[in-house]
Amino acid sequence: MVFICMGNQSPVYRFTIRELRPGARSSAVIVRGAGRLGLVKVSAVLRSEIYFVSGNIAPGELDLLGRSLFSDPVTQEFQIETCPISSPAGENVIEIAYHPGVTDPVADEILRSARELGISGLVAASTGQRYEIICTDGSSLGSAELGLLASRLLANPVVQRYVIGSIEPSFPGRDETAVPVELLPVNSLDDEGLKALNLERRAALDFEELLSIRRYFASEGRACTDVEFEMIAQTWSEHCFHKTFKALIEVEGGEKAGLPPRVDNILRSYIKAATDEIAAPWIVSAFKDNAGIMEFDDEYDISFKVETHNHPSAIEPFGGANTGVGGVIRDVVAVSARPIAVTDVLCFGLPELGEDGSGAGGLSVEHIRSGVVAGVQDYGNKMGIPTVNGGIHYHAKYAANPLVYCGCAGIAPKGAFFSKPNIGDRIVVLGGRTGRDGIRGATFSSMTMDGATFETAGSSVQIGAPIVEKKVTEAIIAARDAGLYSGITDCGAGGLSSAVGEMASVLGGSVDLSEVRLKYSGLAPWEIWLSEAQERMVIAVPPENMKALAAICDGNDVEYCDLGFFTGDGRLVVRYRDEKILDLSCEFLHHGMPQRQLTAAAPTTPPGSDPAPTEQSTLPSNLPPLAELYVKMMSHHAIASKEWAIRRYDHEVQGATKTGPFAGTLQSGPSDAAVIKPLETKGRKGIAISNGFNPRYGEADSYNAAASAIDEAVRNAVASGADPDRIAIVDNFCWGDPQKPENLWTLLRASQACKDASVAHKAPFFCGKDSFNNEFEGTDGERIAIPPSLLISAMGIVPDIAFAPTTDLKSTSGILYLAGEFSPVFSASVLQDNLFDASMAGSEADSKAYGGSGPAFSHAAPSVYRALHATMRASLVLSCHDLSDGGLGAALAEMCLGGGFGSDIDLRSLERELCSLAPNGEILPRRQAGQGLDALLLFGETNGCLLVEVSPEKTDDFESLMTGLPCRRIGNCSPERRIEVRLTGGGSISVGLSAIGGAYVAESSIALGERAGKSGESGGIL
Repeated sequence: MVFICMGNQSPVYRFTIRELRPGARSSAVIVRGAGRLGLVKVSAVLRSEIYFVSGNIAPGELDLLGRSLFSDPVTQEFQIETCPISSPAGENVIEIAYHPGVTDPVADEILRSARELGISGLVAASTGQRYEIICTDGSSLGSAELGLLASRLLANPVVQRYVIGSIEPSFPGRDETAVPVELLPVNSLDDEGLKALNLERRAALDFEELLSIRRYFASEGRACTDVEFEMIAQTWSEHCFHKTFKALIEVEGGEKAGLPPRVDNILRSYIKAATDEIAAPWIVSAFKDNAGIMEFDDEYDISFKVETHNHPSAIEPFGGANTGVGGVIRDVVAVSARPIAVTDVLCFGLPELGEDGSGAGGLSVEHIRSGVVAGVQDYGNKMGIPTVNGGIHYHAKYAANPLVYCGCAGIAPKGAFFSKPNIGDRIVVLGGRTGRDGIRGATFSSMTMDGATFETAGSSVQIGAPIVEKKVTEAIIAARDAGLYSGITDCGAGGLSSAVGEMASVLGGSVDLSEVRLKYSGLAPWEIWLSEAQERMVIAVPPENMKALAAICDGNDVEYCDLGFFTGDGRLVVRYRDEKILDLSCEFLHHGMPQRQLTAAAPTTPPGSDPAPTEQSTLPSNLPPLAELYVKMMSHHAIASKEWAIRRYDHEVQGATKTGPFAGTLQSGPSDAAVIKPLETKGRKGIAISNGFNPRYGEADSYNAAASAIDEAVRNAVASGADPDRIAIVDNFCWGDPQKPENLWTLLRASQACKDASVAHKAPFFCGKDSFNNEFEGTDGERIAIPPSLLISAMGIVPDIAFAPTTDLKSTSGILYLAGEFSPVFSASVLQDNLFDASMAGSEADSKAYGGSGPAFSHAAPSVYRALHATMRASLVLSCHDLSDGGLGAALAEMCLGGGFGSDIDLRSLERELCSLAPNGEILPRRQAGQGLDALLLFGETNGCLLVEVSPEKTDDFESLMTGLPCRRIGNCSPERRIEVRLTGGGSISVGLSAIGGAYVAESSIALGERAGKSGESGGIL
């Protein structure tokens, strides 16, 4: 690949865009970061945008570009220079631009906009940023100091380059030199040669898989091309084939946990088994397509998918999260649905690590966090899709390996999804061009990260172009409505290799790779085939429909190319410039991988460590005053406001959001779920979208954690008006190395709980995803794995959005009920984290310090939820909020903050009905907790419980519908701006809403204040 620097063919012009009033907040963010790097004399940083254009452009056209395209004359000024330019000696300036080959979406828009402005001579564009560093004493930083500032704070070396002084632009040039296809003698390599090839090409294949590949090519009597080897590695990757979930697992000592001695295929044995047992007639498609599909009404179906983009986000946070959102949107488009909502659940290292906690390649926790949030914001907002639900979670073990879960919901007319191409149908790719971005992303995501990941995996990261995807989406919807295609999928992990390979898995296909539209020349054929360049879809089009498809693409400014056709002979053949570069049996490609053989064994207690203490014994006797503890609890990162991030997302675009992330007149309390009513539908039926997730529970006990995640997701949906008999769920497992028996044990236990809880709630799984090898190997060889992390997302039908309650208190005379089996526990709770400072960074946080198994599943919950839903349909519920992190106390505080007034509750009513649940759900006698009983009642965590507000005149009707179920009156609302709690031993505490609200925003304004300042956000009590 050739890149022209400084315009070998045409003049190059540089536009520098400066702010007339530089942003003090943005400067302060960088100054504080510089201080943490020891550069204390940095007092201000001025950022300017740089645009480079190449071509024969008249002076008047240059001025037009500067005035009309690159700058805002009200707030900015621009300067035009002819390249090359020189920098004055000693200038305190850092300039940054993308590496050659990295997608520059702004540059693409410059080319398009120039054409619309009538500037035909502009042939190339690129972008950059300029940072002028100002020091307190007027001095300059040394080159080493400027390099430190650039590499650690301003640039990401994975996708960007920087210079001290003025940077030179690079533009893709033409290079017609053919890159040869390499022949790999896989058929004759010995065992060591196979292993070396596996490492050299970062294939992440098991040895048995390598042997299978050798046998196949030996039977064919030929060597393997690099294109074939790369395609097999992609198709058989953990990321694409889910080979751990399909493995044959020997279980050692499984009888102790109710596990069988052998599990053949986790997915089939537990996840799909639950869906099959429930057999919900309203599930349209489960585990077959790019997204799960369920019925909405007689006219429409709705779809949902949640993906992860963890490894890419660890090394390039913005791009990783950005393309994570883009990818999951395409999954929904790939079932012919219109995207109507986006979700995001993000997991980072602890906030207090700040710039000191380093992830892969030295990225700090703050760098990762701010980049990921910006990436989510950028894609969803530009696509015009509301981000309506999600969460932000923290754990020390996420510092080097963040988790980025991205979800998307869609809607389509019934019968609109076509998934079976026919012989002779054309293989058409439409959307963005192909480049050297996202190369080997599927295999990269199937490997453990280490310190070298930052240097070696840069090409595995993609950069998104949401405007291109928006056009592609509109073109696909138009083609769907016109009935122009018979099959569809997206180009995700593995690019064309995966998309075309899957679509042709039965029929086979013939592909001419030279027809692929490229961002630049010089790519090897295997790179074109494997590239994960974004914003591309593949559709199967009957030949007679090609003309109509071309008209739709032209009308939406979407590029397309016809690569070939489906043959019907069961072989996939790819040619490039008339040379056959791939010829594989589809049967071997998709069914020839040997089943993985694994062993699961219960984790052992590390030598010399104390046995885990019991739940009761961990509750300390020297508790702080309860009022003081209440305030401290509300500032904990698991409970505190996430407004700093959520306010950056547009959650109202499309005008369908009935309940967004916030509740209350002032939008000052958190919601349990999003409720949306798609604009094309009739009546008052809506959709609830919620989630359940808790890394503390995952580390304590993976069975209870999985059951809790399902219960929380269902509970949140029901609390927001969803019918518990019309809820489908999505599983997303993020785990460590599955080759470790103890990791596989926790995975089996979690999967076992998934089946049990799904069947108990009659909430079927209809799609899911797994992500393994979420570990980071440090320079000392120690591997740090994330805690077992299972996200459950729920989509439910709200029969009537008029009766969908929100979490904010509505009436100062309202009566408060606690519905559900109340069994608060101390283990794995926020209370435990707070009292023992278990959230400290370092080695103590990297090992489980406190015992217990977290809250157990309540088997009364399904009946409670159905009865509670009946009270909502009868218009008896004013507000409702689930109990989760922080227990009853946190839920009550959030309801009061949303309503703007206080409440009075009596813990003595709870003491009388307090119960304890065994892991199997059996109710056990509960030991007295002694001095900590009030704290346990107020802040202990439990499943299956909701706090409900009812009008005084409707309490009899409410209690009648809840008869025979655990439900008790615990207090009432109050016009006073405080929460008063009557204690079990007599006496009471009173905590003002101002103190609670201040604590609630403390995490956002202090630990995360830098990100908020950079965004120009204001405070609130969210």
